[in-house]
Amino acid sequence: MRKLWGSWNVYEIVWLALFSGVAIVLTVIMKDTVFGFTVFLTGVLCVVLAAKGNLMTYVFGMYNTFGYAYLAYTNGLFGEVGLNLLFFAPMNVVGFLMWRKHIGNDQQVSMRRLDARGLAIVAVICAAGSAALGYGLSLIEGQNSPYIDALTTVLSIVATLLMVRRYKEQWLVYIVLNIFTVLLWVIRTADGSPDGMLMIVMWSAYLVNAIYGYYTWNKGAREAHA
Repeated sequence: MRKLWGSWNVYEIVWLALFSGVAIVLTVIMKDTVFGFTVFLTGVLCVVLAAKGNLMTYVFGMYNTFGYAYLAYTNGLFGEVGLNLLFFAPMNVVGFLMWRKHIGNDQQVSMRRLDARGLAIVAVICAAGSAALGYGLSLIEGQNSPYIDALTTVLSIVATLLMVRRYKEQWLVYIVLNIFTVLLWVIRTADGSPDGMLMIVMWSAYLVNAIYGYYTWNKGAREAHA
């Protein structure tokens, strides 16, 4: 079991316990669904393990993908639905297979970094893709917050592609993504979404983890190129 999960430091254990506890309290206080709680918990496990470079991230990620897609559908966030079902689900499989080829004895994946040209290409793709998709979503009846939904969708795709390719810059994209996704769910909560508060906490947890993930992967990529 230790070989499968790898080692955990004090910060990672405290972080996981803290946000899991917050999720339990909010679930009880706000009378949220058990299903919403499981989506939150698997999401937290997924991102913590990703920050560690642990292969198990894709196992929990698959459940979270389908669960979050359902919650997004009930809240009229169709870009998020399509993203999870048509992209994240198959990419969980692809990522698992690709990472498995580059796992070291410490159960962590080897980490890489982009050059300046690669970063510029990523920025252009994010900006152009968000504008185009936002316009398309705005034409769909019942779509809420089309341009924010589009931005989070495009950033999610780019970050995931960087993740399966093991680039540390995925975490910079995830930081921006998580900030806007929190905003998205703040808007949905203000409109009366029953799952909104739990999703705000979940994506805030993702934001904290993305900052930690960048620190960890920056260190790992630097050591790999030393």
